[in-house]
Amino acid sequence: MDGIMRIKLFADGAYHEEILKMAKDPRIKGFTTNPTLMQNAGITDYEAFAREILAAVPYRPFSFEVFSDEFNEMERQAKLIAAWGPNVYVKIPITNTRRESSIPLIKRLVEERIKLNVTAVMTADQVRNVCWELMGGPPSIVSVFAGRIADTGRDPIPIMEAAKRWTATEPNVELLWASPREALNIYQAEAVGCEIITITPPLLHKLDLANKNLDDYSLETVQMFRRDAVQAGFVL
Repeated sequence: MDGIMRIKLFADGAYHEEILKMAKDPRIKGFTTNPTLMQNAGITDYEAFAREILAAVPYRPFSFEVFSDEFNEMERQAKLIAAWGPNVYVKIPITNTRRESSIPLIKRLVEERIKLNVTAVMTADQVRNVCWELMGGPPSIVSVFAGRIADTGRDPIPIMEAAKRWTATEPNVELLWASPREALNIYQAEAVGCEIITITPPLLHKLDLANKNLDDYSLETVQMFRRDAVQAGFVL
């Protein structure tokens, strides 16, 4: 994949050892996490975890998310998180839980020159509104949850293409394909022009299958079925 695809792979997760392992892979160019992933990983001290992992992985971009539902408190948290390091991006959800827009907060944070990763975005209109506020600001990311869009039965490609048209107008803004479901999404994101895609360890392993001979893959699949049947001791 290296030397062929331009898209950057950002590891998505919150397990300390997994992050350290992924950091050793030269294909991984950055990291993202969120409160749900951190809770699943058993994190109880947000700042301690963040500072520890930043000390271990100091030179690649790392996105940490605010978790308040009130914009004033989000702003305070954003400034605190941004101070953890020059490689830190602050994840701001596109709305709070009451469907109130985060755009005014994003505008204030851009004025403070805080690097942002605007997250949970799912429509081209949301991308357009965000890009207007990110214009001329510090390096920022717009994370469009293409995988969740696909989960609704919609093809995410037209939305991602529209999103790219908006982010392409702002040289400081990168488009991130979030929540990929299969290795194919990496190639789709590359074709659309996304600068970044998040990736989990299982998806990273699937990149080793790139351009694999399908006859060989077919045979290996048959061999797997046979091996597992024998190991299970099946008889009829």
